[in-house]
Amino acid sequence: MTEILQTSIPYNPLIPQRLPGIQPLNPEAWLEFDTAFAAQMAARDRLLATARDDVLRADPAAQEAAQELLDLVMALRYGVSGAAEQVHRPDGQIVPLDRDAPMVTLGRLVQQDLCLLQKPEGAAEHVLTAAVLCFPASWTLAEKFQKPLVAIHNPVSSYTGDVARRVQRLFDGVQPGRPLWRINALWYADPSLHQPRREADPRPTSTPDTQHFLRSELQSIYRLPHTRAVVFSIHTTVMRRQDVLAQWGGH
Repeated sequence: MTEILQTSIPYNPLIPQRLPGIQPLNPEAWLEFDTAFAAQMAARDRLLATARDDVLRADPAAQEAAQELLDLVMALRYGVSGAAEQVHRPDGQIVPLDRDAPMVTLGRLVQQDLCLLQKPEGAAEHVLTAAVLCFPASWTLAEKFQKPLVAIHNPVSSYTGDVARRVQRLFDGVQPGRPLWRINALWYADPSLHQPRREADPRPTSTPDTQHFLRSELQSIYRLPHTRAVVFSIHTTVMRRQDVLAQWGGH
């Protein structure tokens, strides 16, 4: 995949983040576009056309929630109603609005990867029931689909029992119109956006010689008001090391 890089980032990714590190998010800032929009959307279009089985999963039980999310994105980001048949993306592309395949359509409308999590009646955790994940950072959608939060985070060593309980409380408590966000940031040798890895093949620990690119994710959780599903969005920024340091210095 063609190298796609940003040259600035709207938050300081060098400040160490404690898990879960959640903060309130201005609803108007949810699913914002950035300067890499056109290039990232072209990459998403290619992946959805050529590797759909790798980047898309949807349980039929999540269809109503996915359609609700599509309506929300169309209204908030494109200013169109559910009756519209197509939208014009900021990069000039025309995207048909296929309500029978809402996750595919969503994958072509916003830069963010989108995961839908729902809590079955009587269950202790939210479960991943649908996702369009074009830019995985060292995980594989097929392994995480239809799994609960704790299993999704395997083998993340910092996702301890205490952190898992706190994250579940956040998923239980997030309210419609009051999204939450956090960031992460890791150094990579490879700037590719599409970097799936299986749990049995974890990413090697980076060394100073391989820390050429910073990969940061702005992650948010958003409650859908009707279906009550939780949307977990991931906005990925990849920058050259020198650009990060030029903007933020040692911190």
